[in-house]
Amino acid sequence: MRRIVIASLCLLAAISFTSSAAFADDMAKLEANKKTVAEFYDAVLNKKDYELALTYIGEAGYTQHNPGAKDGVEGMKGFIGFLKSKYPDNHSEIKRIFAEGDYVITHVHAVREPGTRGNAIVDIFRLDDKGKVVEHWDAVQPIPEEAMNDNTMF
Repeated sequence: MRRIVIASLCLLAAISFTSSAAFADDMAKLEANKKTVAEFYDAVLNKKDYELALTYIGEAGYTQHNPGAKDGVEGMKGFIGFLKSKYPDNHSEIKRIFAEGDYVITHVHAVREPGTRGNAIVDIFRLDDKGKVVEHWDAVQPIPEEAMNDNTMF
């Protein structure tokens, strides 16, 4: 009987260790994905650096779901060029960032021209199994001059 108890305890310890290690690996991957998206976001919107942005894109390319933006890395290149020429002082600040599985969600305050209220944006990115950005969705909401409540958008 004692051997069965000892064997059961050893099995439980092994399962617990394996689960803890897997959980730690998952958490590390989620943190790495958030870091990748934050750096990609900064490269595109704040630095407006196409070559740097490309280092965060997966081999499968970049699928764009915003209907007002062209698809692929060439579409991203055109968007960066648009920002450089029309909104050189554009700045986007990630207020919150979440990750689950291969998806990262950002809640962003984007100001294209200093002194304006800007937009509240929620972006969703999908990363491939190598931790590179391959897909993007977004929803954009202008920040109104007056709100119907005292809560902020951030």
